[in-house]
Amino acid sequence: MEDLLKNIFFAGVGSLALTYEKSSELIKNLVEKGKITVEQGKQLNEELKRVVDDNQNKIENVEVIEANIKNHLNSLNLATKEDIDNLNKRIDELENK
Repeated sequence: MEDLLKNIFFAGVGSLALTYEKSSELIKNLVEKGKITVEQGKQLNEELKRVVDDNQNKIENVEVIEANIKNHLNSLNLATKEDIDNLNKRIDELENK
């Protein structure tokens, strides 16, 4: 589960970086072709950077929340799936004796 969450996180970060890069290229091309002014291009780039930074902060907040949840669950000392599987295996062994 933890690996899955990490993979999702890194995919999100990669997507954000790629989106930012491609969008910046698009804005640059629009400026070069005269479709938008240099000032408009700067404003779009600033807005894009703000959105990417905001999303990055949200992703980092999710990591913090995930870590807090894990800590709280660990403090409850609940049985893990592995614990239950081991107990079931032990029960099966005892029943087969």
